[in-house]
Amino acid sequence: MTVAFDEMTNADGSVRAAYTALARWLSNVPPDVLDHRRKEAEFIFRKIGITFAVYGDSDAQERLIPFDIIPRVLTGGEWARLSKGLEQRTKALNLYIKDVYSKREILRAGIVPEDLVYQNPVFRPEMNGQKVPHDLYVHIAGIDVVRIDAETFYVLEDNARTPSGVSYMLENREIMMRLFPELFAENRVAPVENYADELLATLKSLAPTTATSDPVVAVLTPGIFNSAYYEHSFLADKLGVELVEGRDLFIKNDIVYMRTTEGPKRVDVIYRRLDDDFIDPLAFRPDSVLGVPGLMSAYHAGNVTLTNAVGTGVADDKAVYSYMPEIVRFYLGEEPILKNVPTWRCREADHLKYVLDNLHELVVKEVHGSGGYGMLIGPRADKAQIELFRAKLKQDPNNFIAQPTLALSTCPTLVEEGIAPRHVDLRPFVLTGSDRVRIVPGGLTRVALQAGSLVVNSSQGGGTKDTWVLEES
Repeated sequence: MTVAFDEMTNADGSVRAAYTALARWLSNVPPDVLDHRRKEAEFIFRKIGITFAVYGDSDAQERLIPFDIIPRVLTGGEWARLSKGLEQRTKALNLYIKDVYSKREILRAGIVPEDLVYQNPVFRPEMNGQKVPHDLYVHIAGIDVVRIDAETFYVLEDNARTPSGVSYMLENREIMMRLFPELFAENRVAPVENYADELLATLKSLAPTTATSDPVVAVLTPGIFNSAYYEHSFLADKLGVELVEGRDLFIKNDIVYMRTTEGPKRVDVIYRRLDDDFIDPLAFRPDSVLGVPGLMSAYHAGNVTLTNAVGTGVADDKAVYSYMPEIVRFYLGEEPILKNVPTWRCREADHLKYVLDNLHELVVKEVHGSGGYGMLIGPRADKAQIELFRAKLKQDPNNFIAQPTLALSTCPTLVEEGIAPRHVDLRPFVLTGSDRVRIVPGGLTRVALQAGSLVVNSSQGGGTKDTWVLEES
């Protein structure tokens, strides 16, 4: 396997410029001080109640996501290149979704196969020909990126439905500033604390034309049993808006109202954190008790903005991902700034043959999988696992893609044996409003805490880090 790029240390042992101050500090701080602050951070997280749920895990329904106190550091120049690529990609995603639900020019051009749209389980025929406010669909995108060398970032996944994790980005920074003020004094770290202000400005800019000059925003949650309920509550509090469940809203004359102690109050923008299937039992699943009956009627009437739009999932499965370079070129006439990981589509016979012949070297993923589940990491799998996936691929090749086993970059991480490199990825959050695109510098760095592991997902034992972008002098 290729040697992973070490983000702190060059091949000759010298420290990369971004990490100079951090490396100097780490060389001087006693191990017991680091351990004490690690325990202090864990205590704070427990006290605040920052948890996530693991469905189906009876032993640990509520867990802390492990937090590593050694930050990941990017230079301002690195971030500038990355953020430019993120903006380009999100723009292309919006144009693709608009096209898929209207003229379908990309399908007629033969660039994306029709069945990837029409047979996609998250394609929403209800959105065909429907205009959404400001022609924007993906208002909040979480684009997962990985790094393989000093210059190259790859996009690993596009999250265009209800991307989560931003609360951990904000809490991680707050705790780091509290525990390590001396580090912030030595480094000019770009702030992320203004994310809530940027998000609120984005949401208000997306209000329908029927809204007042001061649109009312609400966060719609499935409720306390949802795995990301902490984040829903956290964001509503930070935004200064109401956190509502479906039962708190009702529709009258195709307008959404919120029940309050002062009587009904119109809602213009709903930042919804539940899936399409559950938002309106009259339009989708009739057994849903989480949504709002008639919400889609108000949406189609242009009286409310849903963030993200209904039907955005048609753009973020792993099969469509493989066409993103072509999608960028088709709509923007530009070369992609951020690369895709090379991907074999098992739905294509020649690709399938290659994958079956090389399972021991590849990562195989379900097209609609998430959370690190349903994956095969060939180089780390035993013969039984490989043969199991071989059978799955032969039975339903359309459900899988395969990729090379990337050597994800590593960052210094505090583990039991001391400071050691661990593999990381990054989820920046891209906000697209009617006025402009906003990206706070950084994002959520996820870290695989097990030695050699490439799986960073919290549901698979991964942790998180604060992500620093150094401001230019």
